[in-house]
Amino acid sequence: MKALDLVTQVLVVVGALNWGLVGFARFDLVAAVFGLSFGQVSPLTAVVYGLVGVSGIYQAAAGIPRRLGASA
Repeated sequence: MKALDLVTQVLVVVGALNWGLVGFARFDLVAAVFGLSFGQVSPLTAVVYGLVGVSGIYQAAAGIPRRLGASA
């Protein structure tokens, strides 16, 4: 599970950085990496956005037992 935790943590950070850039600089990092303009979505970027969202849900669900003192 440590590999899954690491991958999801990286994706959550990527998502947070991307949203920060969107909010403060109107720059979509994920779109730019795939050669798209701000706001454009391709099937590949949709997969990245989806993985970021699932990673956020996973991290939130995994973090709740840890914060309550239960072993995950």
